[in-house]
Amino acid sequence: MLNCSLSGKTKSEGDSELSEMKPENIRNFQKSSDSTRRMPVLFLGHGNPMNAVETNGFTDGWRESVADVPLPEAILCISAHWETNGTHVTAMAKPKTIHDFGGFPEELYQVQYPASGNPGLAKIIQRMESGTTIGLDERWGLDHGCWSVLRHMYPEANVPVVQLSLNYHGSARFHYELGGTLSSLREKGILIVGSGNIVHNLMRVAWDRFDEEFAYDWALEANEKIREFVLSGNHDPLINYRSQGRAFDLAIPTPDHFLPLLYVLALKQKNDRITVFNDKPVAGSLTMTCFKIEHS
Repeated sequence: MLNCSLSGKTKSEGDSELSEMKPENIRNFQKSSDSTRRMPVLFLGHGNPMNAVETNGFTDGWRESVADVPLPEAILCISAHWETNGTHVTAMAKPKTIHDFGGFPEELYQVQYPASGNPGLAKIIQRMESGTTIGLDERWGLDHGCWSVLRHMYPEANVPVVQLSLNYHGSARFHYELGGTLSSLREKGILIVGSGNIVHNLMRVAWDRFDEEFAYDWALEANEKIREFVLSGNHDPLINYRSQGRAFDLAIPTPDHFLPLLYVLALKQKNDRITVFNDKPVAGSLTMTCFKIEHS
């Protein structure tokens, strides 16, 4: 159990057990459990990068989603904005803040999120029995899908953060099954966050209605069906989202913003409950719907 004594320390200063985890102990880490401290899992619709520097209903929802959660040992984020050839996990001690967008006000490019990394956790993830090769990455950092939400949830940047990439060669089922192999991390104080948007079609955004709660009919249809499948625990239609018709095709033209949801759903256990929040559309073709999965 990774119940480090953190008296007077941030998690980045007190995570020695994770940092010093030896390879021969990885299997025991993966198999052991302590459900009394099982961390929740979150899927967060992150939307416009400007949410990083604004305070609104969406940012309030992100902040409130962890208000009753003990300070995590670390955060594992699966972001829509890190797609790679193969699967990788960030392994640097000091990840950089990546401003992976263009055309926004200068204040957004000045934001830094100085959370530490956690090389020990990265090695644990690499060596878990996932059935796929996971590389250790020293170049990426924290992209805006990650830090734009975390700076509202943990504004002091006092929890170490690692990111897991999306293998763009992997099928939806590949990502769902890989997500399921991470379940033991929940029992060790690791908060797992998927960051994307379940409806995300930038080609059809109504730019003149960006500040309105407005959605096209197909966006509402897809959002409602996805929410229904999530709440009912019916994951197969979501894994096979390409077979769900025109509304899904328009809502998910590319998989990047949708796949983080599959990681989160794969981590649900039978005695977990699901809460929906921030369930609103933006600019016609985006929805900000978020899910929190937690122990009942």
